[in-house]
Formats: sequence, C-alpha cells, structure tokens
Amino acid sequence: MSDQLQQAIESRRTFAIISHPDAGKTTLTEKLLLFGGAIRDAGTVKGKKTGKFATSDWMEIEKQRGISVTSSVMQFDYSGHRVNILDTPGHQDFSEDTYRTLMAVDSAVMIIDVAKGIEAQTVKLFKVCKMRGIPIFTFINKMDRQGKEPLELMEELEEVLGIQSYAMNWPIGMGKEFMGIYDRYNKRIEPFRTDGERFMELDENGHLAGEHEMTKTSYYTQALEDIELLEEAGNEFSIDRVKKGELTPVFFGSALANFGVETFLETYLQFAPQPQPRLTKEEDIIDPVETPFSGFVFKIQANMNPAHRDRIAFVRIVSGKFDRGMNVTLSRTGKSFKLSQTTQFLADDREMVSEAVAGDIIGLHDVGNYQIGDTITSGKKFEFEALPQFTPELFMKVTAKNVMKQKHFHKGILQLVQEGAIQYYKTLHLEEVILGAVGQLQFEVFEHRMKNEYNVDVRMEPVGSKIARWIENEEDVKESMSSGRSMLVKDRYDNLVFLFENDFATRWFQDKNPEIRLYSLL
Repeated sequence: MSDQLQQAIESRRTFAIISHPDAGKTTLTEKLLLFGGAIRDAGTVKGKKTGKFATSDWMEIEKQRGISVTSSVMQFDYSGHRVNILDTPGHQDFSEDTYRTLMAVDSAVMIIDVAKGIEAQTVKLFKVCKMRGIPIFTFINKMDRQGKEPLELMEELEEVLGIQSYAMNWPIGMGKEFMGIYDRYNKRIEPFRTDGERFMELDENGHLAGEHEMTKTSYYTQALEDIELLEEAGNEFSIDRVKKGELTPVFFGSALANFGVETFLETYLQFAPQPQPRLTKEEDIIDPVETPFSGFVFKIQANMNPAHRDRIAFVRIVSGKFDRGMNVTLSRTGKSFKLSQTTQFLADDREMVSEAVAGDIIGLHDVGNYQIGDTITSGKKFEFEALPQFTPELFMKVTAKNVMKQKHFHKGILQLVQEGAIQYYKTLHLEEVILGAVGQLQFEVFEHRMKNEYNVDVRMEPVGSKIARWIENEEDVKESMSSGRSMLVKDRYDNLVFLFENDFATRWFQDKNPEIRLYSLL
C-alpha cells in the first residue's frame, strides 16, 4: 500500500458516543461538529419550540420527543484528523442498534451526568465496550449544575464499572460556583467565564501564576488539594492501558455551555486509536493498510429521504480504499457488483462520495441486496465475525386497518424489519404477522413510521411477553408440539421458532420433548 493511503488511514478516528438518555450525548455531538466546522449553529435537543433540532436527530419522531432512536453518522475534519462520530440511541429499547454500532468503532466516548452519576444504560453499554476491549474516554457533563463530588464520581467509575480512571482535568467548583477546570495534562487552567485569555498559565508548583480572584476562593484551594491527592494516590496515566480499555481518561465540562469540549476533542484525537485490525470468522486478521478493500454492513436504514423511499446500508470500511465504481463481492451470496451509488453523511445530509478509506463509514444504496452483518470485499472472499442479534422479549400481532393497503403494509414491514430493530414472525397456516422487539418503544416507532412513511395505519394486538427459542433439529419438530403455551411460528428466514409463555412452559416442553434441541440468540 502507498504511503499516502497509510497516512490517510492513520488520520482516521472513528468512535461512538454512549450514555444514559438525557446525559447530554446529542448536545456533545453537536458541539464537536461545531468545532469541526461541519455546522454553523448547534441546535439543542431541548429547544423544540425554536424549530432548531439537533443535527443528529433527523427522524420526525426524534424531533417530536427529543430522543435519539437511530444511530446517526457524522464526519468532519479537525487538526489533521478525519473524525467519524456514530451518535447512538440512548434509550434502552434500542440497545440492539447501539450494540451493533459499537462493533463498527475503534473507541467510545462515555458521557456521565454529574448529578446522576453512572446509570443503568451506561453500565450495559460499557460492558459491550469492555467485552470488545474498546478504549473508553469519559466526559463528565453538566458541571455548571450541582451534582456529585468529583472524587465520588471517580470512585463510581472504578467500583460500578470496574475500570480504572485518570483525571485529565479537574473541576474548580460546581453549579453556580463553577469556575473552570484545572487541566492536569496540559498544565493550565481554563476559566469558565472569561473576557480575557482562554487559558491561564501555571507556575512550576502547579499553581496559578500571578494574582487572580480565583486563587482567593475555597473552590480553588479544594481543587488543588484534590489534585494533590490524585497525584499521590491516583492511577498513573498509561496510553497502553487506555488502548487496551483498562484505563479511562476522564474530562470534566459542560457540553451545553460549550465548555471543556474543545480541550476534550484535542486530547482525545491525540490518544484515540486509529483504525484497528479485525478478525474474520476463520480468525484471520484483516489489517487496515495491508489488505484490499473490505467492510461490513452494521446498519440498514429505510426512508432517510422520505421523498424517494430509499434504503441505505451503512458500511464500516475495515481495510484498504474504496473508489466509486469499484467491483466488490458480497461474501454471503458470492454475487459481484459495482459500487456506484455511495454516500457519506452529516446525519440526514448526504453527499456522493468518490473515495474513502479504512475507518470511514459509507452508505450504499440498497434495493434489498444487503443484510446486517454482510461482508463486502474487493479481494478474496471472507466473512467478518457475526454481529450480535438479540432474542426479543415482547411480541405484537400486527394487521393493516385497511385491507386495501396490504401491499404497502407488507412492503413497509419488510423494509423496517431489515433495519434490525424489530423481528418478524408469521404463524404457520394463516401467516399472521407477529413482531418481536426488545422494548415497547420500538413498537411505537414502528407504528409511527408505518403511518408517516408508508401511509398505512396498523392495528397492534399485544401477544405479551414470550420466550423465543430456535430449534437445532427442525426435522424432529411436529406441529402437534405447538400449544397455547408454546406457539410454533416461522422467522423471516423461514426457521421454526417456539414462543413459550414463560420459564415453566419452556421447562415443561423440554421435559416432554428431550430430543428437541432449543437455543436462543444473545
């Protein structure tokens, strides 16, 4: 590979932002885009009455509710780096989409609300990062509001998440008394409100050089004491441990007030990993620079442009270089074709892309060729490791209110199911449609999108909570095994699936039919 390609790949930084809902994830994304020059005016998630919506919340339902329910992709250049941000859904009902997105990044930024500390959804997402050994950078947000003590939050990171931490900077005060951050790494103080310089220099003892009102406050004194404690008893900074996901650098700031964000971005780009090698199903290592073009589909999104009813497959480029018009092979089918309609993103703003390299995310126009997890290559055929798929827990029977709209009904379901947020089942003889999901909100989004994007009103009848189990030896299954407590259905690939009423029904079935080998997804 050429030096030019190697430099391009090494300049890439691809990360996801993870957090509990309302911790400030979308706001931080907006401010990063602002610094990258990708947008001129940051819309906030809260400001619905102003008509300004966050760039990454592009779907109509997101604008109405002020939540992110899809993973957005945004790209910008900053300080010699090409940054790809994947803004993920914070709501737990969309954790499956988030988990798959985490398979497409090289690092993660975890946002924690200073008042609430580490919340349930943050723990879940952190575990996925930990499982993959993804480096994690922590941004403790909303320091201009009253919250938990910084040392308490550092303890939470270690006790609740089991990861060691290193404070790159430290807050001076909090809430109405928030005065700024003491930047340990860059050896300077960044005042929160200032008419003068953005940074204030420290002397050789680590104290503010010269006279300043801040030095007369107890908050400044407390910050110095805390930092002395961290120097003596805290963890040492180690870039190797950061890259292994064993140590998280911690930054304090306020995304809404646009404070501490640029300092975070500059430091993050210094230490975040460039595109990393990936394993195939055969456990071969695919090197980003040495291997010809390859990538995998981690997301499919229907109707990003409602006027054209289009569908986009999001591809993480793992190795080599993409050139528009190049020939590739879809490993699952062995089918070869030319990649001509390709895009890059700023949320729902798209532009045709002519070239991209390992670490970038591109969108492929999809007419039904792709499935989540598909591998595409320009060299020899192989497949990357499978992406996680979750066993749904809630089920709904779905019908079209207007029988004359059956064609639109089935088309809408087929396209939305391909996105992976809901799963499709049908009963054996009547072929009634049953949808499965991890959470209730997914059904609400499905109903909203069917009406708004496909002009179909649907009737949804709860089937309730079920335990879904697939069957290894389908040939031994008889229809007579199906009952009110163990409904037999088919999934979208025509595999047989039992929907059990509860744990007792599952055990009873296994005791009665020991020859049937059941299994679940994740």
